[in-house]
Amino acid sequence: MNIFKTISPILLLLPSFAIAQKSGAVNKPDYPQDYFRNPLDIPIFLAGNFGECRPGHFHSGIDIKTKGEENEPVHAAGDGYVSRIKMEKGGFGHGLYITHPNGYTTLYAHLNNFSPAIQKYVKDKQYEKQRWDVDLQLTPSQFPVKKGDQIAWSGNTGASTAPHLHFEIRNSKTEHPLNPELFGLTIVDNIAPIIREIAIDTGNIYESTPLFIKVTNNNIVARPVKGLLDTFTGPLPGMIGIGINADDFMNGSDNSLTFYTAKLYMDDKLQVQVTLDDIGYDETRYINAYADYRTKELYKKWVQSLFQLPGNQLNGIFSNLNGSKGRLDISDGKAHKIEIVLADDRNNETRVPFYIRSTRPTAAQSVNTAGTLFAVNKVNSYKDNDISFTLDERQLYDDIHFVLNRKSGDGLSDKFAIHYSYVPLHHNFDLMIKPNKLIPFALRSKVVLMYTDGKDEDGRAAKTDDNGWYKAAVRNFGTYWLAIDTVPPVIKSAQKEGAIMSKAKQILFTVKDATTSVKTFNGYIDDKWVCVEQHGSAFFYKFDEHCSKGKHTFVLKADDENGNSSSYKLTFTR
Repeated sequence: MNIFKTISPILLLLPSFAIAQKSGAVNKPDYPQDYFRNPLDIPIFLAGNFGECRPGHFHSGIDIKTKGEENEPVHAAGDGYVSRIKMEKGGFGHGLYITHPNGYTTLYAHLNNFSPAIQKYVKDKQYEKQRWDVDLQLTPSQFPVKKGDQIAWSGNTGASTAPHLHFEIRNSKTEHPLNPELFGLTIVDNIAPIIREIAIDTGNIYESTPLFIKVTNNNIVARPVKGLLDTFTGPLPGMIGIGINADDFMNGSDNSLTFYTAKLYMDDKLQVQVTLDDIGYDETRYINAYADYRTKELYKKWVQSLFQLPGNQLNGIFSNLNGSKGRLDISDGKAHKIEIVLADDRNNETRVPFYIRSTRPTAAQSVNTAGTLFAVNKVNSYKDNDISFTLDERQLYDDIHFVLNRKSGDGLSDKFAIHYSYVPLHHNFDLMIKPNKLIPFALRSKVVLMYTDGKDEDGRAAKTDDNGWYKAAVRNFGTYWLAIDTVPPVIKSAQKEGAIMSKAKQILFTVKDATTSVKTFNGYIDDKWVCVEQHGSAFFYKFDEHCSKGKHTFVLKADDENGNSSSYKLTFTR
């Protein structure tokens, strides 16, 4: 346990007559207001909006509700041409991109099917490549579209969990997603954001727990209520960071959304502003630095930080930063007026004003620095006889005191608890472990690096080098060990052998791998390749011109990451 110097906060409610009238509105980008139309024929109600906190990324568009149903007609939001079509098992599922002559690109995702001509083109390419998952780049002459042309039907494909249309507007040059709500779409919203809690951080957010202050909302002005004001700890007495657990809502929808701007004032001076309107895909993983990752993992709540961690390079969302990157110095023992102003992109705003004062203890207490200092913005590494890895200078968002523990296991190596899973890393790194047993040559291609965060387990294929180390790319702290995987994927059919399928629309299977994942799969009817689609663990072939009437044999083959193979044969009559 870390032992820090202590500050005692005194929180004072600000009388309503003394509230400074600060606006949350900002100068919005000069985007075209009448170029794009609603891509659906129904009013826009949102299930998700731009900049929302999601696991590992910011939400990059708006999720438009489709009345809980699939197959709502989807239209081109403006003139242009279909420039890209991507089919993938996760992510956007069936996605279509339109490039527009005004410098923007729109994306339509989680689709069911495309318009007939586009659908035929995609299928022809899939059969040509003998792959279902394709990423197709198109020229302006292939599928030009006019504003309002139907291009697809909405669906629930990819990583979607309910029917909706994910819609994005991107800068064609930078490919950065932009906030679609700033482009003049008709969206009715007169509901202000809600702040549920204020989090007060006093130093390293990975090595201390913030003080949570509950907030009650009263129309426009929300004030902290009394309670939860016990002593909190921090490595720098008096230097605090403010975070917020907040939601926004819109008319006609009960889905929680996020705010557009947040401003933090101390003593009437702006300390930091956060604006969520332009976040690139190469920046989106900085969500783990912007949101308090430890709090999300341990307490299951999103806290958005109104200060910038030293390793957070998502500079575009922050402006008007003070000299401490948004942190507040209240170590002088005086009462300081704090005000948080949130606004959505329709200029509905909420303000939380209060005073806070800290008192420092008379005797300083020592700081527990157990573990090895891994410094932010530096290369850090660890190596002993059994485990080795290096973290480059962009991996950490703040300093940590690194710890590694091990215990004997019944696998091919000890189990290595590499720091704590609630501390995020920015990207992959190579983890190398040396087995403590001799591995027969025939099994060396079956070695997996297993991982657990204390809740779930999964594995990935590990490759060996000439010195007997096994390596795999990982991007999380947690517990790792080596094991052998010789178990192939398990294939189950939803149809009985010899089924009569004259009225069926598809053949359906489930394929699961207990250790790694399904790496490749192929379907065949009477020894001829057919297009099998994957949605999670569901694999299906939709009957088409490649399956005639009569009796047939269907074979589905699947391989996992370690080359373990399965095959399932089904006879049926069409």
